[in-house]
Amino acid sequence: MPLLQVDSLAVNYGKIQAIREVSFAVANGQIVTLIGANGAGKSTILNAISGLARPTSGEIRFDGHDITRWSSDRIVAAGIVQVPEGREILARLTVQENLELGAFQRRDSAGVRRDMAHVFERFPILAEFRARRAGSLSGGQQQMLAIGRALLAKPRLLLMDEPSLGLAPQLVTQVFDIIKQIHAEGTTILLVEQNALKALRVADYGYVIETGQISLHGADLVNDDQVRRAYLGR
Repeated sequence: MPLLQVDSLAVNYGKIQAIREVSFAVANGQIVTLIGANGAGKSTILNAISGLARPTSGEIRFDGHDITRWSSDRIVAAGIVQVPEGREILARLTVQENLELGAFQRRDSAGVRRDMAHVFERFPILAEFRARRAGSLSGGQQQMLAIGRALLAKPRLLLMDEPSLGLAPQLVTQVFDIIKQIHAEGTTILLVEQNALKALRVADYGYVIETGQISLHGADLVNDDQVRRAYLGR
């Protein structure tokens, strides 16, 4: 049984159908990526899974449970955590306070302290700036903060929406190294990413989203001629 199963998902925004008949699966321990042009519907799929967008039809199952109509806080408690596009850190709060918000549903204080220490070990700059307002951080530092905040919720499935967006090339490489580390530590990842080449290289399986539908999928899309022409620039 897949950890995540999406069947015939449709999402409307008013009269506009953003997603139609999308079906895919994510096995436990995989990195699966969704690639496609801006506006294709990739973020809408993640938002539907995390309870931020209400499906018009279809079904979303996580670990065997139908979560299609669950609230977003219940979905987080079940183990699905999203790193949103644009980071959405709380600029007026400190780095430490932003991280603590990631663990707001947890009751294991010792575990939270241990995981906080792990986040600071992974991202030393966050430890150095823990008392600073999050809004004063650079874009790359804010992305690290958004990832650290998500990790403090102890995700079983991590949804990552455009983690390299707006970052300098060297920071993009760093972010993908972090993704690989998180995956190696046992977290399943569903990745939406504008950098199709890096996403496909790190992923076990990929789906191409075009105008709200899956047009292509496979385990070796990086070598598919259609994908190379449309998304890899060669």
